[in-house]
Amino acid sequence: MSAQVTRLSNGLRIVSESRRTVETVAIGVWVDVGARFESAEQNGLTHCLEHMLFKGTETRSARDIAFEIEAVGGHMNAYTSRDNTTYYARVLKEDMELAVDLLADLVLNSVCDAAELEREKDVILQEIGQTLDTPDDVVFDNLQSVAFKDQAIGRTILGPAENVKAFTRDGLMGFLADHYLASNIVISAVGNLDHGKLVALVEEKFASVKVGTRKQPEPAHFVGGAAIQDRELEQLHLTLGWPGVSYHDERYYGHQIFSTILGGGMSSRLFQEVREHRGLAYSVYSFSSSHAETGLFGIYAGTSPDMVEELVDVINSEMKSLEQGPNKQEFEIARAQLKAGLMMALEATTSRMEQLGRQILVFDRIVPVQEMISNVEGVLADDIADVASEFVDFSNPSVAVVGDAKAVNSFLA
Repeated sequence: MSAQVTRLSNGLRIVSESRRTVETVAIGVWVDVGARFESAEQNGLTHCLEHMLFKGTETRSARDIAFEIEAVGGHMNAYTSRDNTTYYARVLKEDMELAVDLLADLVLNSVCDAAELEREKDVILQEIGQTLDTPDDVVFDNLQSVAFKDQAIGRTILGPAENVKAFTRDGLMGFLADHYLASNIVISAVGNLDHGKLVALVEEKFASVKVGTRKQPEPAHFVGGAAIQDRELEQLHLTLGWPGVSYHDERYYGHQIFSTILGGGMSSRLFQEVREHRGLAYSVYSFSSSHAETGLFGIYAGTSPDMVEELVDVINSEMKSLEQGPNKQEFEIARAQLKAGLMMALEATTSRMEQLGRQILVFDRIVPVQEMISNVEGVLADDIADVASEFVDFSNPSVAVVGDAKAVNSFLA
């Protein structure tokens, strides 16, 4: 079950892991371009392009694409993040060639029909509207925007409606030509497959991929600040954010364990104190997200406006308490959770495909599971105390609130 990597002469990389005991294959095309590669005027274009690649190629209509994959019982979808765009399919093992052919056709031969673009813009505008009506989505976008103020990485993935309305076929096709290059693409597959056959398929189907180099995004840096959106809601949605770490930072696993102890599950400090003991929130958790050169540590909670002050006091108290280090039980629970999560991800072909694709994009190598587990085991209790001190001592965290603005004035003053 060992993974293999092949780099083609044009720079395109292929990573796969064979599972002879399953009947399916999960395969993804990872493109190293996301919302952070856009200018302010382009914001939302990467996501719009992802939509448009499903709207027809030189030989297939949008209907053809949908019917071909579903005719064999397969599934195909895509998503855009701030860092990359992923197109993926899951099919029976005998239909891997069809999946590779369809994915290659989407990525390389899109016609981006102008009439289809106008219709799809309306779909995306509905998606934006749905997001704006979901306060716990809005509050995370707002946290990102103040944490990384005036930077591409701080902008939303969907982009503003006025941008979407202005997108043109030429703009989308130009962006595709600039970024959908062989050296920016990773093909990742896990399932009942032969690596050599996969490589041969990719060489054939992706033969026309463009070769070149593209400009890298501006390095991101944490800024901090507050974004308070006053809305008449039953709950107040609160997020707090601090500078996190990159994927390459030696403190990465320490931050992951800290986040797990503080707010990573039902046994976490925030869940136990905020929800179980005080009933201040139904949903409360922490997270640690990373990028190539930076990261964001944050906490989310949804609470009643009259409880927000007590909630923030509890958060501050629990973080300050962790400056003394975690107790042995919670430390071991957090490490066990992370190690189990790594092992469980190996069992699902789609999760493992995503893990391998991301590793090749970020590290340009397969990171052995045992290496990750060793890194988790190498974190000490003192490292957790150090992480807590970093956050407690930081003078300008980010705050984003959606709800009753008056309720947060006291602790923001």
